[in-house]
Amino acid sequence: MYVLNQLEIKTLLKNIDLEKVIEEGFISYSNNLAVIPPVGELLFSEPPGEVHIKYGYILNEKYYVIKIASGFPNNIDFNLSNGQGMMLLFDQKTGKPISILLDDGYLTDVRTAIAGQICAKQFSNKITGIGIIGTGTQAKIQLEHLSNITDCKKVILWGRSVKKTKECKKIMTGYGFNVKTSSSIDFLSKNCNLIILATSSEKPLLLKEHLRPGMNIIAVGSDTELKRELGEGILSLTDLIITDSLSQCRLRGEISHSLKNNEIKIEDITELGKVLDKTTEGRTKKQQIIVSDLTGVAVQDIKIASKLFEVFLENQYEF
Repeated sequence: MYVLNQLEIKTLLKNIDLEKVIEEGFISYSNNLAVIPPVGELLFSEPPGEVHIKYGYILNEKYYVIKIASGFPNNIDFNLSNGQGMMLLFDQKTGKPISILLDDGYLTDVRTAIAGQICAKQFSNKITGIGIIGTGTQAKIQLEHLSNITDCKKVILWGRSVKKTKECKKIMTGYGFNVKTSSSIDFLSKNCNLIILATSSEKPLLLKEHLRPGMNIIAVGSDTELKRELGEGILSLTDLIITDSLSQCRLRGEISHSLKNNEIKIEDITELGKVLDKTTEGRTKKQQIIVSDLTGVAVQDIKIASKLFEVFLENQYEF
């Protein structure tokens, strides 16, 4: 069995076309070529934390994957990253353990950012301003990956903590963006046509009065039943609602709240893989408001872990 640490994993990722790999995963998923059971979840209160267990396989591929990823916000007190975890690869034909990827949650961060990158590329008009709501790891990595698909450098950053917002601005500026901070989401929404929400909030942050024609909104923070970043009425006013998983969005994420409140119907939602394989249209008019609700699907973990291991085998004598 091969055990890879985070440094090795980061080195190997440089040799992978991540957008292509994750797109392939979404397409397989939406064409019923993946077996993905419901998410396993552990929630903790003292100290607060959550653990997600996502797993499955893609038909006729080599491996099945089990991913364990956690988020414990008080880890800063122990000089640890909030995100922890690993991915486990097994031979799909025999069940033999093949590899342990000790990524400390890094691969989850990356594959989530790539999903955001895909939605920004697919559904945005020409990007004239990027609004980032949140100051954590995911907010930073989402912006970092946007440089792959846009030359827009104008960023407005909103965060709940003044200190963390200033720290986040410094890091984001290092990515080559012109970052301004604002305590007003209304100001952010008036000046940005691409908005990314990446918080763990359980109270809505972006409200329906913040909507503007032509917006592309990508929500990645709400991945449990309790979390919510979008206010009531937003999805009912949205022209195109995108999800990574129709079955998963019934139970968690932004869409689940709107379904429970009868604001929308499941028939109003489009799965991302169907747009990527051109079965369904994406943006067709500049004035459309598009919202992508990304709760994270195991097929992303399967694809990134499997490809990473394949690249490792090709380059193992360099390690």
